[in-house]
Amino acid sequence: DVARLIKQRGRFDHKGVFGHALIIAGSYGKAGAAILAGKAALRAGAGLVTCHSPAECVTPLQCSVAEVMVSPDEGKEHITSCPDTSTYDAVGIGPGIGTDPDTRRALATLLASFRKPIVIDADALNILSLEPEMMSLIPENSVLTPHPGEFARLTGKKESGIQRMKTQIEFARRHKCIVLLKGGFSSIAMPDGRVRFNSTGNPGMATAGSGDVLTGMITSLIAQGYSSENAAVIGAFIHGLAGDLAVKKSSMEALMAGDIIKKIGKAYMKIEKATFI
Repeated sequence: DVARLIKQRGRFDHKGVFGHALIIAGSYGKAGAAILAGKAALRAGAGLVTCHSPAECVTPLQCSVAEVMVSPDEGKEHITSCPDTSTYDAVGIGPGIGTDPDTRRALATLLASFRKPIVIDADALNILSLEPEMMSLIPENSVLTPHPGEFARLTGKKESGIQRMKTQIEFARRHKCIVLLKGGFSSIAMPDGRVRFNSTGNPGMATAGSGDVLTGMITSLIAQGYSSENAAVIGAFIHGLAGDLAVKKSSMEALMAGDIIKKIGKAYMKIEKATFI
């Protein structure tokens, strides 16, 4: 299924063809979230990637990922404003941003001003759970990527997996968005009620930063011109496949989020050859 969705690159394509992704991530002590998401966005194929992060994150970002451009926020330790988004093809927000009141206002500004799909993860989801009135601002076909704890904060704790899935489908329909609920066999609920299940991944990926990598990948795919649905499906599959490839070189216990990024290219190659694990 995924192999048929991957676009072929033309001989004369250039970086402008493959989009400019904006990742809004990081806060004091959590520059790593921005680094992982930005690096993953590049590995997934975006032509250009900019990370909008607090001033304290600029040096770690530029020292860790030379290929990522950095848009410094006016805030020193946390996001305080939404940058001009007019030049970006896709935006991902949430990894490591915290829930400071200034950051909440910045998210509200982004949701109200950027009318293309947004990838919403981590603390951006936590802000939505704290400020539920913002949910009405979510742009159509945005992609939300909660883990079960974040989803429970958004919608309330459910007694069973089937109740959680029904809520996931209802949420996607009501807000006209895509909800990628992370976990073993991650489920992806579409606005029309369909659900797709991802077949890749392993328990070693239950580690800090793994979700930041997925956010970067899906944002990258949307920037490249993939539909939100296809970006979520491709992103989840390649993310899990890269984790499966990484764990072959390590143990599940030792797997780190950076190991997943290193195997994204190998995952693409396996899909191209239609040979899987």
